[in-house]
Amino acid sequence: MKTRTPWRPTALLAGLVLLTAACGGTTKSDVAQQSSASATAAASSAPAADPNAPLKQGLKIAFLPKQVNNPYFTIADGGGIAAAKEFGGEGKEVGPSDASASSQVSYINTLMQQKQDAIVISANDPNAVVPALKQAMAAGVKVVSYDSDTAPEGRHVFVNQAGAEDLGRTEVQLLAEQIGHKGKIAVLSATPNATNQNTWIDFMKDELKKPEYKDMELVKVAYGNDDDDKSFAETQGLLRSYPDLAGIISPTTVGIAAAARYLSDSPSKGKVKLTGLGTPNQLRKFVKDGTIEAFELWNPADLGYLASYAAAALASGQVTGAEGEKFKAGRLGEYTIGAKGEVLLGKPTVFNKDNIDKFDF
Repeated sequence: MKTRTPWRPTALLAGLVLLTAACGGTTKSDVAQQSSASATAAASSAPAADPNAPLKQGLKIAFLPKQVNNPYFTIADGGGIAAAKEFGGEGKEVGPSDASASSQVSYINTLMQQKQDAIVISANDPNAVVPALKQAMAAGVKVVSYDSDTAPEGRHVFVNQAGAEDLGRTEVQLLAEQIGHKGKIAVLSATPNATNQNTWIDFMKDELKKPEYKDMELVKVAYGNDDDDKSFAETQGLLRSYPDLAGIISPTTVGIAAAARYLSDSPSKGKVKLTGLGTPNQLRKFVKDGTIEAFELWNPADLGYLASYAAAALASGQVTGAEGEKFKAGRLGEYTIGAKGEVLLGKPTVFNKDNIDKFDF
C-alpha cells in the first residue's frame, strides 16, 4: 500500500474526511491464488494508455461501499465525490445497509444499466462481486476497488489505503508497547471474509512470531461484522472469556469505537489496552479519558479522493491499470500503478493525546 509523505493537518481539513469499518470476502490465501493471467490478458487487449489525454468532462462515478451510513465510508466517499466535482464529473454513493457477501451485486447490476463511467467499490467479498463486475467491465464500465480489494479479474485498479504489512505489524507494535510486550491479546475484526482485515491479521500473526513477542499470546480473533451492537457484545465476550486479557487490536473503525465504549464504562478501563484503526473525531473522547492510548489510520477522505481520480484516469484513457503507468490525482500529486494494479495512498498516522487535537476528521 507507494509510500507518500505523512499527512498534514491542513490537508486533512481541506479533504475533510474512519471510520471503518474500514476497514469482506474470502481469505488472503484465496485471493492470492487468483490467476493473474486473465488480468494480464485483459490489459493486453485494451487500448494503449495515453498519459497526455485530458480528463473527460461529465464522467459519472458511483461509489459502492461495504455499507452505507458507515462513518468511515461516508467520509471516504465524500472525498471521492468532492474529487469528481473538482474534475468536472458527477459522483454519487449507493450501497447496502448490511455488509453481507452478496449484498453489493444488485447495485453493480443497476449501476451498469445506468451506464456509469466507473464504479469504485470496497468489496464485502472479493469473489462474490466478480461476475457482476466482469459484466460491467465488458460493458465498458471502469472498475476501481478501494479499501477492500476484489479478486484481480474483477477490477482494473486497487487503491490501497496503506501497506498491508505496515498496518498489520504496526498495530502489534503499538499494543506491545502499551502492555510491556507481555500478556494475552485478542483481535476484534470486521467480517470473517474481509480481505483487508484478514491480510492485516496474517501480518499481525507473523509479527507475533518474533522473539520480542515471546511473552504475548493471541488467544482469539473475534468478529463484530462491522456492526456496533455485535462488536460491543464481542468485546464483552472477550473479557468474560479471558479475564486476564491484556489488550485488544480492532482494525475496524466500527469495532474499535464499540470496544472503546464498552471499556470506558467497565472496570477494565485503562487495564485492558485497546488500539486499532479509527478516526480522531470518533475516538478523541476515549483518548482523553484514558480508554485508548494510541491508534492509527490513514486519511479516508484522501482514499476516496485518490480512488476517484484513478477512476477518471481509467475512464479517460490515461491509464489501463498496467504496472508502471502514472496519473495525477489533484492535490495529492502523481501516483504510479504498482504490481497487480495496486496504488498505495501512503503510510498510516499514529494518533495519541499529544497530537489528536491537530486533526479534524
